[in-house]
Amino acid sequence: QAQLEQSGGGSVQAGGSLRLSCSVRPRHLGWHAVGWFRQVPGEAREFVAAITYPNRNTYYDTTVEGRFTVSRDNAKNTVYLQMDTLKPEDTSDYLCALSTSPPFSRSTQDYVSWGQGTRVTVSS
Repeated sequence: QAQLEQSGGGSVQAGGSLRLSCSVRPRHLGWHAVGWFRQVPGEAREFVAAITYPNRNTYYDTTVEGRFTVSRDNAKNTVYLQMDTLKPEDTSDYLCALSTSPPFSRSTQDYVSWGQGTRVTVSS
């Protein structure tokens, strides 16, 4: 089973930027998509963005489209989430996850391996 290791996150003021990283091991094992989700304690986990393999299609939730960018570095086997123009409502725990079967899905049930999560805090 794939292992996902996250890095990045932290605290920033509104309008600032952060970048999250998600490294997947072993390399390219049955990738279909890597997704980013976020979850506020006590609330449901929600889809943020995703990128598919190998065609690099990207998908975004409407709340982050135009502000967040998901990308992939094949050489490093790493997926990134660049978060710009952050808002206080973006404050959450962010998790990356691996889907191994098409079609693309925004549902957590279709993702089989998860990163450990990283906290993002945006102050006003």
